[in-house]
Amino acid sequence: MGTHIATTPFGRRPMTLALVQANAAAREIPQGFVVEKWQVYRWLCEGKSIIGVGDRALAVLSGLLSFYPDDQISEENGLMVFPSNAQLSMRAHGMADSTLRRNLAELVTCGLIIRRDSPNGKRFARKGQGGTVMEAFGFSLAPLLTRAQEFQRAAEQVRADSRALKLMRERITLHRRDIYKLVEAAIDEGAPGDWGAIWARFRAIVEAIPRRAELSELEGIVAELTMLHDEVDSMLESFMNFTDPSGNESQPERQQSDSNTDSTSEFEPALEKSGATVEPRRPADEKPKGYPIGLVLKACPEIADYAADRIANWRDLMITAAQVRGYLGVSPSAYEEACHVMGQEVAAIVIACILQRAQHINSAGGYLRVLTEKARAGQFSVGPMLMAALKANGATVRMTG
Repeated sequence: MGTHIATTPFGRRPMTLALVQANAAAREIPQGFVVEKWQVYRWLCEGKSIIGVGDRALAVLSGLLSFYPDDQISEENGLMVFPSNAQLSMRAHGMADSTLRRNLAELVTCGLIIRRDSPNGKRFARKGQGGTVMEAFGFSLAPLLTRAQEFQRAAEQVRADSRALKLMRERITLHRRDIYKLVEAAIDEGAPGDWGAIWARFRAIVEAIPRRAELSELEGIVAELTMLHDEVDSMLESFMNFTDPSGNESQPERQQSDSNTDSTSEFEPALEKSGATVEPRRPADEKPKGYPIGLVLKACPEIADYAADRIANWRDLMITAAQVRGYLGVSPSAYEEACHVMGQEVAAIVIACILQRAQHINSAGGYLRVLTEKARAGQFSVGPMLMAALKANGATVRMTG
């Protein structure tokens, strides 16, 4: 049919080297190569920012593709479409003639179609015997074949960038939530540190986030928030380790004393067998050395729902924990051993943390025994566990100042 013969544009439209190059590329279609026309169109819609084509021009291209008789574009099926502007306007949702011409020119400039103008500028096809098209004048879709892989790569690149952008935004959201709530908890619990300065830095970073940020901009913001988050974590962990009576330093002494077979058990045998509440020997109004009770309840608020009245002190927490261990399926012997190895206060905190994450733990009893063995070996501290519960729960307080 001679559909790949390069021709100069009709009328005042100039000939450019880009058009010469596009015509030359159209002659290099591999034999038998085909591509699904709407798949190529989807790639173009996804990768339009890389290709450099606008939405309206793509709407016109959709109209042109609708005139192509086959689903697959191939040299064997012909590469020309030749609708009139009136016909094409109807397929482009009634686009005005001047807008249609401008977007056709954009498609040509972007190298998505090639003009093959007739001597009088009209679009038509000459047919031979049997209705076979012998020669056609209009628009060649050859670039959609020759550049199909380029369009696919562009679409994949846009999808990858979109995933990376979404990931960065998710990281920013998580950092913002964690920093905000951890600073609130630190102020509420009276943790030492210049939390006002930390808060000012946090707000400065957050307020500088653009509404329409590029990936490179978000990467810098994530780096700043990560650094600030690490600093907040370090300050809180230092405070919690300072107030933690169950740190690694105290573990050898506890292990040594607990291994004494002559030591007096803190459980009444009858209560252990019946699974009743274990009464701690510490006076109710004596506050053990450890984490503030408010911090524990803020990190693990669900345990308060199991209290007979309310948890006002450590005695209430230990009594409630002894009840909750039964609901969790923890045997009396496992809980007694945890209390002996960790101490009753720490064991109560662990039970509260396990209750808070009960839906993620298959066997609460087995998990408690593992932690008990780690504590016996001096490899467990409740601080990180409580810190993780505080982060996961996202407890909030009102900021002051």
